[in-house]
Amino acid sequence: MDLKNKYSELLFWVLQLVGWSMLSSVMFIIPELSNTYKVYSFFTGTAVAILVTSGYRYYLKQHIDFNSFNEKNLGKIFFSFIACVAAYYLLFTFTDYFYELIWQKTPLEKQWFHENSSFLYSLVSTSIILLGWTIIYLGIKFIIGINKNKLENLELQSTLKEAQLNTLKGQVNPHFMFNSLNNIRGLMLEDVEKSREMITKLSEMLQYALSKNTVDAIALSEELEMVDNYIALAKIQMEDRLDYQKNIDPNSLSLQIPPMIIQLLVENAAKHGIANLKNGGVIGLTTSLTHEYLIIEVRNTGKLTMSENSTKLGLKNIQQRLRLLYGAKAEFSLNEIEDQVVAIIKIPSL
Repeated sequence: MDLKNKYSELLFWVLQLVGWSMLSSVMFIIPELSNTYKVYSFFTGTAVAILVTSGYRYYLKQHIDFNSFNEKNLGKIFFSFIACVAAYYLLFTFTDYFYELIWQKTPLEKQWFHENSSFLYSLVSTSIILLGWTIIYLGIKFIIGINKNKLENLELQSTLKEAQLNTLKGQVNPHFMFNSLNNIRGLMLEDVEKSREMITKLSEMLQYALSKNTVDAIALSEELEMVDNYIALAKIQMEDRLDYQKNIDPNSLSLQIPPMIIQLLVENAAKHGIANLKNGGVIGLTTSLTHEYLIIEVRNTGKLTMSENSTKLGLKNIQQRLRLLYGAKAEFSLNEIEDQVVAIIKIPSL
């Protein structure tokens, strides 16, 4: 639990204790009640209220999705509220019965309860109190949720811009531009049409990096086009040292993914993997679908230690965006398996 969650949890318990203690202290202003009953009622009433509403809160946290409120969630809240009212009333009745067994009420107390505490009155007052608690709790949760979503959207935009900037830096830095343009210039002596095609691919990559910094998701097919462009440019320099293989599930092409996550992985595989191998190697890209998930796998020949110092920012960016977009439903891993670096992204396909 991080510091922010610890603070929120502590604040909840403080408000619980203060709020219910203040409500229970109302018993002290009723002159017909004895001091013994007032003290007993104060402590037992506070304890019962905290116990019941804490259990109620636990149920809401476990079963209610406050980010996608719908009729199903409303039904769950309604029935859990009824259960909470029943539990509160039964426990409070039990504590009152226990008091009667130990101390017994005075005649004045019995008369006051007979006149002011009927079954219907107790049930209605209990329902009103717990309804107020529910409204306050849900209101706070929704306000916190709205602020959290705003912060996450800002963080998401920040990480997306960072990814776009890192991709752009990788493509317009002097070394990359010099190599790409110099390779294209040399290619012009052999194949003018292919040279023009490579210039087009380079311009498309730059445009892609600039234009995708404002969207959260794009079609997989669009991302693959940019990956193909990058590979085509990289192969001008690496030639036969770079072998690119892909196995794409046709059903995955229309699925939405965060922009530039595959491109970042492929660039890292080429720059920090294949480029460092004298004999070159293979970059393999695979997509597959399960019932609930899209699985993206990028493999490259080499050792994980080769890219350890160079890919941390890119990998951190990918992890942050997956967390912000999908929460715990997304997974990202990077491992070395049999002289290959294997990166796997797993995101919901629905």
